[in-house]
Order: sequence, then structure tokens, then C-alpha cells
Amino acid sequence: MNIAEVGNIIEFKDGLQGIVEKVNENSVIVDLTYMENFDELEMEEKTVVNHKRYKIIHGNEK
Repeated sequence: MNIAEVGNIIEFKDGLQGIVEKVNENSVIVDLTYMENFDELEMEEKTVVNHKRYKIIHGNEK
């Protein structure tokens, strides 16, 4: 399992995307305002996503 790092863009829950702001032991905190249609979704700006529930779309390649 790849664990995202701060600044990575992840996708989760049927296509939602966001930028990782903080990495915790079992989850990441994600800023959802990255999405172009954020205002239409009527969601909170940030959410918590378990490491098992996302995939990294764009990351810091090593």
C-alpha cells in the first residue's frame, strides 16, 4: 500500500479529488477545494480519508 505525502493529489469515493494537507497514522487530511466543481458539491473544505480508501493521482515522484 502506498501512503500519500503532503502535497500529493489523491482520488477517493467515486472520483472526489483533493490535496493531502496532513498525514496521520491511519489516514490523511485532504483539502477538497482543489476540485473545479467544489462549490457545486456543497461539502466541507476538508475531510479525512483512510489510507485504504484512496489512490494517489499525482505525487512527488522519487
